[in-house]
Amino acid sequence: MNTSELLEKLRAALLVDRRDRAPLWSLIYLGFLFIPLGWQPAELRWLGPTVLSIPIFLLVYLRSYWRGAILRLLVIALLGFVLLPFNACANTYLIFSVVVAPFVFRLYRHAIAYAVAILAGFGIECWILGISPNVFVLTAILCAASCVGSLFWRETFRKNDQLRISHEEIRRLAALAERERIGRDLHDLLGHTLSLIAIKAELAEKLAGRDADGAVREIADVKNIARDALKEVRVAVSGIRSAALEGEIAAARALLGSSGVELAAPHVETALPAEVETDVAMIVREAVTNIHRHSGARHAIIEIQRDAEAVLLVVRDDGKGGITRRGNGLTGIGERVRSLAGTLDIQSSPGEGTVVSARLPLPARS
Repeated sequence: MNTSELLEKLRAALLVDRRDRAPLWSLIYLGFLFIPLGWQPAELRWLGPTVLSIPIFLLVYLRSYWRGAILRLLVIALLGFVLLPFNACANTYLIFSVVVAPFVFRLYRHAIAYAVAILAGFGIECWILGISPNVFVLTAILCAASCVGSLFWRETFRKNDQLRISHEEIRRLAALAERERIGRDLHDLLGHTLSLIAIKAELAEKLAGRDADGAVREIADVKNIARDALKEVRVAVSGIRSAALEGEIAAARALLGSSGVELAAPHVETALPAEVETDVAMIVREAVTNIHRHSGARHAIIEIQRDAEAVLLVVRDDGKGGITRRGNGLTGIGERVRSLAGTLDIQSSPGEGTVVSARLPLPARS
């Protein structure tokens, strides 16, 4: 792989999610390979092999993290063993190898056994080369701490993935149950009514030729039945939309609860218009997702107020605050609010949490 392909791989690694960007942050520890510059600035025999080893390490490391094979893991360790006679700080590669191990081996005990084997090999080589035992002790401590940290990191991501899957399943089941309820309600509301309208219309058609007054009465009945059915459908649709917002708040409570955030969301007493209901629910979803991912909060509050002209949605948390730029979530909220000719205000002082306030105008009544 040439230099351009390596740069492309680094660029692609920057575009993946937060979990996969972790290897790039840890590359700063490659600086430990150049500690001998401070020990023996005039002796640079070790510098050439060290510089040559870095491209090999990058190619192997960026592929092995999270999805790699054991062979590539061993190559990283082998770099450390081969470089050690030239550079006493080559144990940096061994530590990298141990850090990656929990994400390569399926079982935890295999990762721990691998770390022990690497340290055993490193101890033997230190004894053969006459390297100070203090170097081995320091390496053993760093490897143990790194391996345990990676194990906890892996477990954390596993649990977060399970929570995300559970949350998506809750949303899917809620949507499925809502569709079934809508189908039942519409069948109950319209099935009998449409049948009655059809019967009345046929009767009016038969009476049209011999009893005009009777036909007019039947047509008037059809008109009244249709109006009553329209009112019932409007009531049902209003209830469906209200249930959708309540379902979104329930899902938000489950999502925040999974990360230890307590959500307070008073019940909305008045139904919101159809033109606003869905957008309020989507703003709630974006704001809650932002709290879950970035805020570090312990408490959150959702407030929805309505007056004659507008509806005011306030989502606040007691997290770290200090938002200086808008990510995808807040940008999406801003675009949605602007599409409704509303206003958005975000207050996020460092250490004082974040308050997202969206004011959406209500549609004019005809």
